[in-house]
Amino acid sequence: MSASLKNKRRRSVASLAAVCCTLAATAALHGQTAESQPAPISGIPTAPTANVTINLIRLMVEQKLLPAEAAAKLIAQAEAEAAQVNAALAAAAAPKPAPAASELAASAPTGAPGTVRVTYIPPHVRRQMVEEVRAEVMSQAVDERWADPQALPEWATRWKFNGDIRLRYEAVSFPAGNDTISGNLLNFTSLNNGKGQQSNTNAGVTQDEPLPFLNADQDRERPRLRARFGADVNLEEGFTTGIRLATGDSNSPISQNQTLGGGTGNFSKYEVWIDRAYLRHEATVADTLLTSSLGRVNNPFFGTSMIWSNDLGFDAAMVQARHRASDSFTHFGTAGLFPVHNTAFDLSTNQQTKTASADKWLYAVQAGTEWKINKDFEAKLGLAYYHFQNIEGKVSSPTNGSALDAGDTDGSRALFTQKGNTMMKVRNLNDLSATTTKQFNYFGLATPFREVALTGRLDYNHYDPIQISLIGEVVKNVALDKDQTESVAFNNLDGSDKFSGGDLGFFTAVQVGHAALAQRWDWSVSLGYRYVQTDAVVDGFADSDFGGGGTNVKGFTLGGNLALSSRVWIGARLMSADQVDGPTYKNDTLQFDINGRF
Repeated sequence: MSASLKNKRRRSVASLAAVCCTLAATAALHGQTAESQPAPISGIPTAPTANVTINLIRLMVEQKLLPAEAAAKLIAQAEAEAAQVNAALAAAAAPKPAPAASELAASAPTGAPGTVRVTYIPPHVRRQMVEEVRAEVMSQAVDERWADPQALPEWATRWKFNGDIRLRYEAVSFPAGNDTISGNLLNFTSLNNGKGQQSNTNAGVTQDEPLPFLNADQDRERPRLRARFGADVNLEEGFTTGIRLATGDSNSPISQNQTLGGGTGNFSKYEVWIDRAYLRHEATVADTLLTSSLGRVNNPFFGTSMIWSNDLGFDAAMVQARHRASDSFTHFGTAGLFPVHNTAFDLSTNQQTKTASADKWLYAVQAGTEWKINKDFEAKLGLAYYHFQNIEGKVSSPTNGSALDAGDTDGSRALFTQKGNTMMKVRNLNDLSATTTKQFNYFGLATPFREVALTGRLDYNHYDPIQISLIGEVVKNVALDKDQTESVAFNNLDGSDKFSGGDLGFFTAVQVGHAALAQRWDWSVSLGYRYVQTDAVVDGFADSDFGGGGTNVKGFTLGGNLALSSRVWIGARLMSADQVDGPTYKNDTLQFDINGRF
């Protein structure tokens, strides 16, 4: 409890005690003669009188809480009002009901010097006066939250905590026949965050830099943990803020999974990352709810995991709008600027002359509508445009490409990828065939990305609470130029060096069951199919589970969930994926989850 609240509580209790003591003293003097009093003060009685107000004023003067001159004026006014009350009482022929506590006044007839006569105050009136004061004080106590010693302070009521935990068993298997020879499954993230790929092949240079490859032939099992804890805080006047912490094997943008026994193993502790952190403001303008957000936020777009992984967070400066046009239609929209990668402040670190900025951005806008067709059918449709700036690789000026010679376009390399996108070399290496100096190259995306996506959902609620839903999404990268990509492509080429990728992706699914797992035995099942060509979307931000993550995949997903309580549920998914273009790659993934939320 704050100091100000404690002071208010002491003052209110003291006021209540003073009033009650005065009432008790007045009642006790009924019919008695007062003892001799201290020396009189001009205009102020030295002994209790029949007037409660005068008694209170006299006590305040004796306690030096009120100047004598001001007290004398107040007493004169009180005596005049008492005289009016006595006159009215004497004129009344019939008995009058007891006066209300707030209007009580006593008459004081002239008596012998030193004698005090107190008008009788009925017990029920005294009780009424005490109850009125008590009710007022208790009302103040409730409003200011100091009546209950266990009540939370005001600031704590503005915090809302949330979190969840998921334990998962995952088995990934690779059917026989996967390509492990062509080198099509390079781990480009590892290369681009290291020295790169050794590129020169002259006889004087030793080829001893091993290449990192993705797993395509050895089955794996792993227990995994995801734990998230956050809070949303009401800052009042329409402002809120929030923060969330989460587990994770690394700072990967697409997953908060932590493999148990992973890392260094041996029961070592796991890392926790800042997963969300934002400041938000909401305001209603012309019947439209406007929400502005800055910071790291949840995915603001209506869509599926084909484009954006379910766990992906966005660094954002954005505005969202929602307008209810009628009982049947509600329109929504999102527009924002999202920083994807900011050039390192000291790039290049080993040169006095630094590299120019090559910041990567996402400009995105989506508009859509929710349509309540009738009591059984509801539909939602959204059209989005995602424009990535500078996300593609760029060829550098001539460079030696040694460990000490950076290229002026090294910042355009892809620092996080999964697999699927067509890659290109970004360094234009000098001819060092006459030397023994090793040359290294980095890789960037071979094509720009400007994605147009249409997403829809149709819900059938006739069997409420059971819902049947159809979900569909199609996306096309309108920036892909196949001829230009073929001229720089490093992977995604067939045996004749022809580009074998594409720019189209689509996803469809049917889902049956409870829309929300709100109580025990609620359930849902789903079946989905997707087809995503190499460069339909940026593979680093797409689903991290299907087909091992990324693009250039097609296949089915079968899943189901069952609630064990209102806050705990289990789930299972089976995903079977094949590669769309290029050498053979198959991946089957089985997941069993148990989830808890609070």
